[in-house]
Amino acid sequence: MSGVWIVEPNGVYRFVNPQAESNSNGRGGSSIGRPTVLVYLPTGQVISSYSELDQILKALGWERYRGASDLLQYHKRSNDLISLPKDFAMFNSVYMYDIVVKIPNSFHVRDM
Repeated sequence: MSGVWIVEPNGVYRFVNPQAESNSNGRGGSSIGRPTVLVYLPTGQVISSYSELDQILKALGWERYRGASDLLQYHKRSNDLISLPKDFAMFNSVYMYDIVVKIPNSFHVRDM
């Protein structure tokens, strides 16, 4: 891994790796250009659409909010909420890890 350390005007050091940045695929996952996927552990299924994820979440007891929001939202109990962008193309590792944190024994995030 090659790169350079840059000292910001505020004194913070930042490592920049131009090769990794040029390989990034925009999916929000890996810095080495591989796509990040959400895997349903009991079956090993890679989640490739919201319809697949919706079926699994409903089977696990999550209910979908039916609001006119720009988000898909699922809730379980009063304090658990999963919010996802309506467009699956915007579904990235941030949202994937949110699901993993809330349902750790059922999902895992992997680099393909």
